[in-house]
Amino acid sequence: MRILHAASEIFPYVKVGGLGDVMAALPVAQRQLGADARVMLPGFGSLLAGVEGLEPVRTFPDLLGQGEARLLQGRTASGVPIYLLDHPALFNRDGGPYVEAGDSHLRFAAFAWACAQVGLHGDGRGWQPAIVQAHDWQAALAPAYMAQDAVTGPRSVMTIHNMAYQGLYPASLLPALWIGPTLFHPEGAEFYGRINFLKAGLAYASRITTVSPTYAREIQHHEAGFGLEGILARRRRDLSGILNGVDYDVWNPAATPHLQHHYDVRHMSGKKVAKNLLQRETGLAESPDRPLFGVVSRLVDQKGLDLVIENIAYLIQLDAQLVVLGTGDPRLEAALQAAAEAHPDSVAAVLDYDEGLAHRILAGSDVILVPSRHEPCGLTQLYALRYGSLPLVRKTGGLADTVVDANAHSLMDSTATGFVFKEASSWILGETIGRACRLYREDPKAWASVQRHAMTRNFSWKASAQEYLDLYASLLR
Repeated sequence: MRILHAASEIFPYVKVGGLGDVMAALPVAQRQLGADARVMLPGFGSLLAGVEGLEPVRTFPDLLGQGEARLLQGRTASGVPIYLLDHPALFNRDGGPYVEAGDSHLRFAAFAWACAQVGLHGDGRGWQPAIVQAHDWQAALAPAYMAQDAVTGPRSVMTIHNMAYQGLYPASLLPALWIGPTLFHPEGAEFYGRINFLKAGLAYASRITTVSPTYAREIQHHEAGFGLEGILARRRRDLSGILNGVDYDVWNPAATPHLQHHYDVRHMSGKKVAKNLLQRETGLAESPDRPLFGVVSRLVDQKGLDLVIENIAYLIQLDAQLVVLGTGDPRLEAALQAAAEAHPDSVAAVLDYDEGLAHRILAGSDVILVPSRHEPCGLTQLYALRYGSLPLVRKTGGLADTVVDANAHSLMDSTATGFVFKEASSWILGETIGRACRLYREDPKAWASVQRHAMTRNFSWKASAQEYLDLYASLLR
């Protein structure tokens, strides 16, 4: 089965969030199951510099009115065939993949159009996909372009990684984007008089997936649908939730190069060392007895970081510690920086993203906080489980699907893997933080039991990759 994944991120070349991790792992898992899965991305500078063996396979004489572009093919470090859309003026520029220069509509429409052409006519070397899977709004026009340009062609899947980001632009741009009137209507790409890239993908894809079963249900309602709940509810029979997986070759405390001392569920002494080294690295007081709470996240309200900030004084009152890694809202960054300066023994804030430090926080923390208001799947809590750092999460999206609350019942039958709260309020979060601290201090045997069960949970990509292959097979039948 030939599959083309169209996306804007892939670890380790270009990564802003979890999408990069998914694109690095899902095609690998599908290829291990016998599928011919490939990926296509914009020709960002980091990809052009990092991918080996690139050579041109096809030319687009006029890329959405922007002149000639080349399709380059190479292989990722993991051996997956990768296509890059090489148009330096659109993609090879300073800054991250989403740096705003007033032309993001053109950049990602051009990318989606090229993906559609590969889907409809092949890569120039005889390879043509049976399935084109578009990931998030940056690739979402691909199913629409295929529907506009051909009666028959590959089947398409639109995968939502985060409903909050949709790609909304004025309708006046339609001619420049080569979008005709057959696509622009309330049941198609039109959204209150504007063009909505994500809605176009939802309207014209053969099937829709998102990254957890709970999120698939949530986005059909106003609270999580971000205005698109209507079309999702109408297409609910074509919508399914497939959990993201974890690449345990990368996220493995027994082998990662980012830790000085490795450990696993049978040999946990390295985790105690990791905590001490993390406290030393971040300037926290070196104390094995103080519960250490970690955050690895974008610093935005959607991730519940405002709720964490409102609980810093309570964490200090509980004689706990907090270490935060991430960037985002300047208001939240300033509040965390101020707290770290006022309480350097108890609070550390690293306003950056450092892949190695992310691993060390996951290893050295006792609890990983993921109090998101909305979380399509979440990968941080899955990484935390394997690292034996109990995730403390809000009951939403994939967090609800992957973490079992440590309550009296689950502690008794040894199914608990972390701490779960329902209401997105600082008070309820604080109550759950207090509950975690009590279990940590008052019942170390129970804590160790939850740790062991968390570390043995298996969220590898194999099962999820097979679910996708089964879905493709149903489409092709």
